[in-house]
Amino acid sequence: MSRLKSVRRGTARVAGALLLGALAATTTTSTAGAIVNGEDSTERYPFMASIPETVPAAGGAKGVCGASLIHPRWVVTAAHCVDPERTGAVPDGTVRIGSDRRTSGGTVRTIDRVVRHPDYQVAPGTQPNRNDIALVRLDRPVTRRPIRIADRAGAPGTPTRLLGFGTTVEGAGPDEWKFPERLQQLDTRRGAESECAPGFADRTRLCTVSRKPGAMACSGDSGGPQLQRDKQGRWELIGVTSGPGDEDVPCANGPGLYTNATAYTGWIQRTINTTH
Repeated sequence: MSRLKSVRRGTARVAGALLLGALAATTTTSTAGAIVNGEDSTERYPFMASIPETVPAAGGAKGVCGASLIHPRWVVTAAHCVDPERTGAVPDGTVRIGSDRRTSGGTVRTIDRVVRHPDYQVAPGTQPNRNDIALVRLDRPVTRRPIRIADRAGAPGTPTRLLGFGTTVEGAGPDEWKFPERLQQLDTRRGAESECAPGFADRTRLCTVSRKPGAMACSGDSGGPQLQRDKQGRWELIGVTSGPGDEDVPCANGPGLYTNATAYTGWIQRTINTTH
């Protein structure tokens, strides 16, 4: 079973944006729940997007961050994925949308503009980032079907699913990470705030727990989606992979922390409607 690891935010910023999604740096702790024990995707996710990145401070190591298409010309991702000044990971300038392959297929667009949340903050040490969400505008629209942002995240215990192209091997840094070509998925559940470290989960950050032992998102999964089913059984977006849900645990051994996309719908709509 291949493993999908979510991004864990580390203290070192060299690996920065989690090599595309892993919020860890080369000297960091592991990322939140790696899709370390995930599986190859079992269905089409036309809204799934990936943002290739490079980490100059790590010898030009290549990485990736996840994202979700929420509008024909916009994707949502983690702010730390598009913050090279603080994370050290530099987006390569393109977004691939609608492919279950990391480096081929789908629709590729050039990044036209990046808008990080105005109150985004990189927290010190192992504390979680604040308002870790950003919008990326594509140079032109795509025909892929965007995913709808849920009205609200389900209550603790609600089944959810994570998607990502993050490392399937938990390692200390880019030299040890292995990014899968095939999109990975992992079934999880929304956790109670108390299941993450004190002060980590709140109204804007969702605690997420794997339904399988030894599995979670990790480096390279940052920015990717956390999904839940609506009343008609369709996927809707509730979370954006942000980091680990505990202070010092390997990706696969702890909860993950997800920016609550439903708490930012007002900002998202205003940004899309007013950014020219």
